[in-house]
Amino acid sequence: MANALRSGNPFMKSESFKGQAGLIDRGETMTIQGTVNKTAILALLVFASALWVWYQFIDVEFLDGIQLYIAGGAIGGLIMALIVIFRKTTAPYLAPIYALLEGLFLGGISVMMEISYPGIVFQAILLTFGILFGLLFVYKARLIKVTENFKLMVASATIGIGLVYLVSIIGGFFGFQIPMIHEGGTVGIIFSLVVVAIAALNLVMDFDFIEEASENGAPKYMEWYGAFGLIVTLVWLYIEILRLLSKLRD
Repeated sequence: MANALRSGNPFMKSESFKGQAGLIDRGETMTIQGTVNKTAILALLVFASALWVWYQFIDVEFLDGIQLYIAGGAIGGLIMALIVIFRKTTAPYLAPIYALLEGLFLGGISVMMEISYPGIVFQAILLTFGILFGLLFVYKARLIKVTENFKLMVASATIGIGLVYLVSIIGGFFGFQIPMIHEGGTVGIIFSLVVVAIAALNLVMDFDFIEEASENGAPKYMEWYGAFGLIVTLVWLYIEILRLLSKLRD
């Protein structure tokens, strides 16, 4: 159990990259630059898909049909993500599809939040990318050391947050909600701040795993897998920032 937790981000386990070196030519191995390029491609696909949904609904009076984009994007994205996680060789083909589906989901959520809280989406985008580049600088400057204890802490917190959300979702079907954490009071805001911080620290884990993978000579398709893991974390971070900003507005 401890070994699994030390892996950090469940999409970016270090074991995913090991045992691959020596099986392929060096010219066919994963590189950091290649992963950066593929992350940019996936980010553009998410943005394009989300922008399409945005312009479909942002100026209409009624949001009929937007739930289909949100639900379809979320469910379809989850299916693609699970396939990629268990069959990493599919990442070059399914990661772009995942990005497009997540764009539908994010576009729908963003429209609904923007209508309720004008200007919130732009703020959330700025904060998301500000955190991304800020943590990348901190990581490259070695101001954060990704030790085994750091990995264990972030992984444990991530799993804990996942369990809280799972209980909340299941409880919602039976009319039960975990009190205060979804509200705009002090407890809810503090909870969202903690979740945003943990999501941000998962980015550091992603940087570390990608660097480790390139050094260990992981196969070329793992560039797509590494990019996929980063996009998963960025989507989570953006959603949590939206939630935090909405609570602050309330």
